[in-house]
Amino acid sequence: MNDLARGERLQIMLTQDELEALDNWRFSRRMPSRAAAVRELLKRGLATEGIELPSGRNRSQDYGIIESPTDREADSGDGNDGDGRILDGDGMDGHGA
Repeated sequence: MNDLARGERLQIMLTQDELEALDNWRFSRRMPSRAAAVRELLKRGLATEGIELPSGRNRSQDYGIIESPTDREADSGDGNDGDGRILDGDGMDGHGA
């Protein structure tokens, strides 16, 4: 993701120890900038809390169609035909044709 796609600027104040820790982490991973290091650490921290950020690399083909509850019941194979009737093994509702 290029810098031009980022619409918000966040300014933070760090202690000297925090800045040194950030720079040490950044240099050990060959991060291109402090901003890139902060973004990566933010992404990792949120992931540990179960929050995933969109990567921005998803395409429409990566998504499927969501079934309605009626579709799931009809396809569930549980003998329910989707309208509340329980079907026999022959597909009939027990009342004949």
